[in-house]
Amino acid sequence: MIRWRPAFALPIALLPVAAQAGARQDATVLMATHPEARAFQERYGFADAVIAGDTIYLSGIVAGAAPGEKDLSAAYERAYRQIGDVLKRAGASWDDVVDITSFHTDVSAQLDAMAAVQRKYIRAPFPAWTAIDVDRLVPDDGLTEIKIVARRAAAPQQGER
Repeated sequence: MIRWRPAFALPIALLPVAAQAGARQDATVLMATHPEARAFQERYGFADAVIAGDTIYLSGIVAGAAPGEKDLSAAYERAYRQIGDVLKRAGASWDDVVDITSFHTDVSAQLDAMAAVQRKYIRAPFPAWTAIDVDRLVPDDGLTEIKIVARRAAAPQQGER
């Protein structure tokens, strides 16, 4: 009987192994602080934000009008305050935002109201911004979902100030 033997052997560390740590295992994951929001995140498998190195990736925050509310500005104001809270928990501020992606159920009707609120939070030099028109959002009564990427300033190295 002839037995086959490989002509080479790979060290175990070079083989793909599911148990090796991935980017999220090496990152800081921020979950919602409100119990209902946290339960929603755990049900669908996402976090408020993930900090990987000096980059902060925020999940989309949905701006929605309260019952009977006609002014879109109030919905955007609530969303921007919530985004600001997540940025603060991540050790950043609006000045650290480098990219905004917004998903609108009616981009033409919503863009001016969003931009007016956004100007209260973001000043020049402005981040990149992509606005996309979509059919609908989750939850179904959402107007716009706002996704943010920010860069956290590096912490001073030991001996630096």
